[in-house]
Order: sequence, then C-alpha cells, then structure tokens
Amino acid sequence: MSKTILITGAGGYLGSLLANALATSVSEVRLILADVTPPAAPSNAQAIAIKTDLTIPKEAHTLFQTEFGVPDTIYCLHGIMSRGSEDNFDFGLKVNVDSVRFLLQAAREHGSRATAPIKFIFASSLAVYGGSLPEIITPSTIATPQGAYGMSKLASELFINEFSRRGFIDGRILRLPTIVVRAGAPAAATSAFMSSIIREPLRGLESVCPIGNSLDSPELDLSVWVASPETTIKNLIIAKDIPADRFASHSRVVYLPGFTATIREELEALETVGGKEALDLVKFKDDPVDRRLVLSWPAHFDLSYPLSLGFIQDVGGMLPIVQKLKKDMEHS
Repeated sequence: MSKTILITGAGGYLGSLLANALATSVSEVRLILADVTPPAAPSNAQAIAIKTDLTIPKEAHTLFQTEFGVPDTIYCLHGIMSRGSEDNFDFGLKVNVDSVRFLLQAAREHGSRATAPIKFIFASSLAVYGGSLPEIITPSTIATPQGAYGMSKLASELFINEFSRRGFIDGRILRLPTIVVRAGAPAAATSAFMSSIIREPLRGLESVCPIGNSLDSPELDLSVWVASPETTIKNLIIAKDIPADRFASHSRVVYLPGFTATIREELEALETVGGKEALDLVKFKDDPVDRRLVLSWPAHFDLSYPLSLGFIQDVGGMLPIVQKLKKDMEHS
C-alpha cells in the first residue's frame, strides 16, 4: 500500500479533501502537499506543505527531495480550470500542459531507481470530449475537445500514456465528472455554476445561472454528468490500489462513474431542500461561451469498464447530495 504520497494542487478543493481522506484511510501515510501557496496539512498525518510554482522546471524536482524522499504515488490535481483556460490561453498551456510534463520528467528521473514505477494519478476532465458524439460514451469514444481546457487535458493524457507505455511511470488517468456540490468559493470553471446555484442560495445569497434566461428556459433541460465530492474522493483513493495490469493495455484512461442530471433537476432539488425562497435567489444571465462549452460535454456513459475496475458511483440522484450539503451547513 502507498505510504508516501505527493499531491499537487493540494490547496485546492479536491486536493484538501483528498489529503484529509488519505490521512484517515492510509496508516502511517506521509504526505507531500504542494501548491502555489502553502496548503493546510491534516493534523492527523505526517505532512510537509510546500509552496511551489510547477511552471518552473526545476521546481518539480524539489518535490522529490524532501525529508520523506521519493513518493511512490503522485496525485496530479493542479491546473487552471475550464473558463480560466479559455480566457487566458497561454497561461492555461503553461499550467495544464507544461507543468504536468515537468512533473512527469521529474517522476521519471527520481523514480528510476525504485523497485516499481511511481504511480501517477492524473485528474483529467470530460472536457476532452466534444463535437459529434454518440448517445452513450464508451472507452473507445474518440476525444475531440472544443475548448482550451479539454485540449490541454488531452495533451497531458497523451504524455502520461506514453510515459506509462515506456515504463517511466505507472499512470492512471481519471476523467472526472462535474463535481456537485463543491463547498467554498466559486471556482474559475465553466461548470462552477452547477455548484453555486445550490451552494449560495442555501446560504441565503444570490447566484447566477449562465444557462438560460428564466426558469422556463428549455436550456435548463441540458444534461450534465455529475458526481458528489465524497464519491469522487473515494474513487481517487481507489485508483492508487488498482493493479496496473487491470487497465486496458493501450491506454491508462478511465472516466469515473457519475450520473446524469439536468440543471432543472438541480433547481428542483434546491427548492425541495431550501424552499421557494432559496430558488428565488437564482438569477439567470445566459452566457454564450459557457453554454457552448457545457453543450459540448457528454452526459451519458457506459460504466461497465470503470465499475469492473472497482470504482463506485452515487445513488439517488441530486436530492440526497443537496440534502447532505444543507445538513453540513447547519452543523458547520
């Protein structure tokens, strides 16, 4: 079982949740937590918090030279989110492609003397899909992104697959569903509204839905592939313990299980949990860029392959997720 684990992007929402979950689930784990600002470390684990800029090549090497030594598992979670990549193309490439390549090269170099290649778990995205897609996505569906974020994620996937093919690393590429509901401040992601139209109204704050112009808009029937934060974290942990030979021989890519939900179903769950007063806090301002990007993402997947690997999925749809968020808010 993995004992020394590096998490990049450890100060972000998923990174912080993952660090806390690993501290609880892995005995005697040692965590190397890296981000552009020093991330908070769990109090119940040995941990090192490192401020680093991985767009600088030499910075990646420092993560393999701490007192904990070379990690046997890396969670590569850092990145610039979808709308941020679309609006700042060059910076998106530096963070989402160049820094991942620098980290891969460092893992290749520092892991070369290990008994087994370093496990490299990469958080990819459904934004790699686009264009004309089949009704149901399968592992053989070709990725044709229609945005800078998806393009950069796909480019990094190709590097990880090649490094795995050559035995430099043991890659596991996870295409994550849209995560709802994310706690904390809104992110610079096209899909961030899927959380904010639930989270903010339950706090008594207004939120803007960039899809459609009113509750009657047909655009609210747009479907999105989603998963809860809890299930996503469990699947990230499951990924590190899957034997390498269980993955397809030609690719280390696997899309994680989720479920299909419409924006309208989200709002219906919000009204059920928070009442009409919460629903009335959702305002509508259609954004053509956001709508184009979200429309390019698939919402239906054949789960045979990821479930066969041991990954899990949410049950019950949106309502239990929104109910849990409300309960967590009341006890925080």
